[in-house]
Amino acid sequence: MHNFCQTMSQTQAPRTGVPIMILKEGSQRTTGVDARRSNIQAAKVIAEILATSLGPRGMDKMLIDAFGDVTITGDGATILKEMEVQHPAAKLLIEVAKAQDAEVGDGTTTVVVLAGKLLELGEELLEEGIHPTIVIDGYKKAADYALKVAEEIAKPVELTKEQLLKVVSNALSSKVVAETRDYLANIVVEAALQAVETRDGKPYLDLDWIKIEKKKGKSIYETQLVRGIVLDKEVVHPGMPKRITNAKIAILDAPLEIEKPEWTTKISVTSPDQIKAFLDQEAEILKSYVDHLASIGANVVITQKGIDEVAQHFLAKKGIMAVRRVKRSDIEKLARATGAKIITSIKDARPEDLGTAGLVEERKVGEEKMVFVEDIPNPRAVTILVRGGSDRILDEVERSLQDALHVARDLFREPKIVPGGGAFEIEVARRVREFARKLPGKEQLAALKFADALEHIPTILALTAGLDPVDAIAELRRRHDNGEITTGIDVYGGKIADMAALNVWDPLLVKKQVIKSAVEAAIMILRIDDIIAAGAPKKEEKKGKKEGEEGEEKSETKFD
Repeated sequence: MHNFCQTMSQTQAPRTGVPIMILKEGSQRTTGVDARRSNIQAAKVIAEILATSLGPRGMDKMLIDAFGDVTITGDGATILKEMEVQHPAAKLLIEVAKAQDAEVGDGTTTVVVLAGKLLELGEELLEEGIHPTIVIDGYKKAADYALKVAEEIAKPVELTKEQLLKVVSNALSSKVVAETRDYLANIVVEAALQAVETRDGKPYLDLDWIKIEKKKGKSIYETQLVRGIVLDKEVVHPGMPKRITNAKIAILDAPLEIEKPEWTTKISVTSPDQIKAFLDQEAEILKSYVDHLASIGANVVITQKGIDEVAQHFLAKKGIMAVRRVKRSDIEKLARATGAKIITSIKDARPEDLGTAGLVEERKVGEEKMVFVEDIPNPRAVTILVRGGSDRILDEVERSLQDALHVARDLFREPKIVPGGGAFEIEVARRVREFARKLPGKEQLAALKFADALEHIPTILALTAGLDPVDAIAELRRRHDNGEITTGIDVYGGKIADMAALNVWDPLLVKKQVIKSAVEAAIMILRIDDIIAAGAPKKEEKKGKKEGEEGEEKSETKFD
């Protein structure tokens, strides 16, 4: 044994004491517990910022960007978007909130708060020596079971105006515009019912067909639903009519002007007559376009491209109203609303390509003129014209309407609702606890922590309603144990109440997406045990790299 050890020591490489540089100079590496703690701490901070904005009685945030522009909002997605966050784990939570907003349009604050709580409680288990893999498995099993429970709790709903109003009004109750929620909910539901269509035998709502147009002035109560399209443009020529009834609308994706050639051209002119003939020829072409549009019966022309001054003159003489440089998205909405076909070749336009509207009129809204295309028997695209006293109010109303429209769309996608006011979370948490006791080993502890995290949502609602959170949760647990599964927190009354009696409902789709997204985010952060951050490149290095790239470009140019 002694000889073997001696041989080994002789064959080992001598220690020189020279460090081996693997990472670039200036790089930082955080491993194990420190890495996990850093990530969890960052996520908890983001969740704490948003927690006070949760629910109808939540607070708003004032966000000031680098240019001094101010945003006042209680919308989770907007708060996160406007915050300039540096930490990568915090950025991950922001991405989750963005995904929630894009997918279902609501529940962004809830998903971040839930993810933050899952990480906070998960950290407690890690400190007790439980391996992250076991915590992750426990969370996954608890989340899968929670989604099953959600389906069982959910109540199918008929897509009537009355039912849609209940859910949409509840979605607006947590916004800055909560005081006007019933008025705005009515506009949103009417817009949704007007734009909805049937696909594969099921109702389908495409939000692209509901346009939101903002104009400063008056109050939120002057916000209106226009059963047609409002264009933020004005009639191009003062000699044109400003109001046309029984309109026949030509929608063009072609210019009413002579386009310049793509390549450089020169015309040699030897006499003034030639110039006149050239200009007359241009005018004749434009006149032929206008004559053709008039011959097929068009009395309104709306184009995505430009309209030449000469063409404007001919259109005015014919008594045709014209609007130019309209956005592509507005052109498509207009075609859908009026039943028109988008004309790409004016010469080939036919009477059947025209759209119809009872009234096309230029009106002054606030300080600017707008063109209203309305009085359409059954428009399949509509406009919500938002009014408000300031730009910040307008922006917040627009965000609230977007969320409310998404909630309406969610109900058309999956017509099921669950009780709000924390009732859903308390019931799911109660059932998950029962399920957790059947799990083997330490996974049981993780599943129980998942239930505790769900109860954090009604805890915040109780706090913002001015209730004692411990008493409120204890009372909710007792009543849910007795089978009162729709019991939640009445934030306006400051008491425990039946959410079904108060008509406080949320779409099932939103709640399911919250659970899925929050668990995915928490698991992703818990899996990280090593953070390797590259050092910032030195100025000389940047400069050298830039010069090298320029040199390459020069040499390539020379070679060509």
